[in-house]
Amino acid sequence: MDTPSPAMPRSLFIYSILYGGMVCIAGVLGVKQVALGPLAVEAGIFGFLILVVLSSAIAELHGQRAATSLVRLGFVPLFVSAALIQLVLHLPADPGMYPPAVPAFPIVVGQSVRMMLAGFISYGTSQTLNVFIFSKLKGQEGQGRLVWLRGMIASVISQIVDTVLFITISFYGERPILGLMEGQMLAKVVLSIVLVPFLITGFVALGRWLDGTPSRA
Repeated sequence: MDTPSPAMPRSLFIYSILYGGMVCIAGVLGVKQVALGPLAVEAGIFGFLILVVLSSAIAELHGQRAATSLVRLGFVPLFVSAALIQLVLHLPADPGMYPPAVPAFPIVVGQSVRMMLAGFISYGTSQTLNVFIFSKLKGQEGQGRLVWLRGMIASVISQIVDTVLFITISFYGERPILGLMEGQMLAKVVLSIVLVPFLITGFVALGRWLDGTPSRA
């Protein structure tokens, strides 16, 4: 008789689905630049912050190995969506398509090979680093404690690395990058400090509720 496979925890199942969706949509949202008071930032940061929070929450709930595996599996929807975008871009448009959308679609979803490569590298590096830092800050005796602070620190560092990698790979040699980096870093650091503590605390608490495990002080 076959031994039944252990059920996947509900939080891991739900968060993995959400993670895969955020991997795909974050790049699309990045087409728009939004103004948050004096800060200007690409809207994709909101998707990437959710990725940071989800990977940290899974590391807290299910361990560093599970979170790192999720980051690696995130390349699957990332590569598939990139391939489908290229396929659709090369297919002829329907003559009856809404006229303004014909030139707008390639602008919204199209990226150069260099920017796509930058996105892959910065995603993998920054998300893996986020999980590593968050887990190491946990230590041996810090189980369940200061999750908001660990999440914030890991997010700030990983988002700085993400910005340096993406902008350098995308634009080095084509335009000045230091000013672009400074603005993006400032915006991402501020958003990480303001949003991540609340989000990570909420996602961890929700995950424990979904799994039926008690909250920890």
